[in-house]
Amino acid sequence: MTFSPELEEKLTGILKVYPPERKRSAVIPMLLYAQDEIGSITRELVEEVARRTGITPLQVDEVVTYYSMLHRKPMGKAHVQICTNISCMLNGGAELWQHASTRMGIGHKEVTADGNISLEEVECMGACSWAPAIQVNYDFYHRMTPEKLDALLTELEGKH
Repeated sequence: MTFSPELEEKLTGILKVYPPERKRSAVIPMLLYAQDEIGSITRELVEEVARRTGITPLQVDEVVTYYSMLHRKPMGKAHVQICTNISCMLNGGAELWQHASTRMGIGHKEVTADGNISLEEVECMGACSWAPAIQVNYDFYHRMTPEKLDALLTELEGKH
């Protein structure tokens, strides 16, 4: 599998951090960085990460199926995750989810027709003190309201 020179350098650097008997520890960061570049976790990527870390493709697949931030199908350029776990739910997280889903016309792990925005309902972001919380790609937004969410979605629609 061929990656950009920047990603290839990053993957090589990740593997150097771990001793040979711990290369499997590099699986998650390798998958995340590669997913960012190619858009999703493909069979070819699973096999490549397995080869580089010295584990089986099945072991890489186990990681992919366990972690919700790893996706087998491409998500939008802006991947919007809305927490609906207890703290967020008690502070309007479920309403935010419904609002975003209705506004965007898409549901859980679905992508807008133009491929720009995807939505995902998530269980916990570890931001209970700032509920309700939303994450867009790697950026967090706390104490969200429907008005703030509308402004954020409008901004995201304009960027992509």
